[in-house]
Amino acid sequence: MKNKICELFGIQHPIIQAGMIWTSGWKLASAAANSGCLGLIGAGSMHPDVLREHIQKCKKATSKPFGVNVPMLYPEIDKIMNIIVEEGVKIVFTSAGNPKTWTSWLKERRIKVAHVVASVKFAVKCEEAGCDAVVAEGFEAGGHNGKEETTTMVLIPMVKKAVKIPIIAAGGIASGRQMLAAFALGADAVQIGSRFAASEESSNHVNFKKRMTELNEGDTHLSLKKIGPVRMIKNRFFEQVQSAEDRGASIEEMKNILGKARAKKGMFEGDLDEGELEIGQVSAMLKEIKPVKKIVEEIISEYNDAKQELAS
Repeated sequence: MKNKICELFGIQHPIIQAGMIWTSGWKLASAAANSGCLGLIGAGSMHPDVLREHIQKCKKATSKPFGVNVPMLYPEIDKIMNIIVEEGVKIVFTSAGNPKTWTSWLKERRIKVAHVVASVKFAVKCEEAGCDAVVAEGFEAGGHNGKEETTTMVLIPMVKKAVKIPIIAAGGIASGRQMLAAFALGADAVQIGSRFAASEESSNHVNFKKRMTELNEGDTHLSLKKIGPVRMIKNRFFEQVQSAEDRGASIEEMKNILGKARAKKGMFEGDLDEGELEIGQVSAMLKEIKPVKKIVEEIISEYNDAKQELAS
């Protein structure tokens, strides 16, 4: 399959494995790369020295292209960016901030840049900043989300009208049929998070992976809106947050409830009651933990079958 994104990143399939905190280490990124996709290491949950280790291990595990996802809110972002350059990473996905902050600096060092947005306004800013591509993420997505709460089906065609750079659709995509729908809306590729989060190679705790395969429609919800919207599984921690939000708790109180390392406790350490379990709505479709290679094969096969079905 050849298109703008495949040519831009030098990959076989127009599929990006999302760079998710506590989920996307070198094992997941290299497995995605070896399966013909673009694998991303999620730097958001890594200290600089840990990121360097993951990049080096990923380079040993694959000869295919891979990149690093960097949230702009990261406190040691200068160190992270310098490590990326020192280790020869050629693709960076930035998120949670202004794309102008680092895009020029990265492109001066011959690094390809994509930025994650949740609105048309910021998609335009990506193009103005010189990004090579934009990830347009609908509110179905897991983890940190846009305040606009615009769905993927609404967002992608609007972004398509607003920018000329390649568009990567994200949020609520886990199958080949959904990938085909994203292309019909105007996307050039898809970024998939939740389905890869439930893979054998993801860094998530097995408790969390098993919980993903048990979810039904409505078992995830957008919460923590006063601090920054996060889609997570409903559990004891979620109920505590929801109760506080319903009675109008202040931002300071919400931050105290959130505390520190709440996502690590849930996703990486497997505390299903008190941890923040970030995952997308599409997790209701996930019923098995599978290796990345199998996941990619199924997505491509279903995409081709759905395309043929429509053509007939």
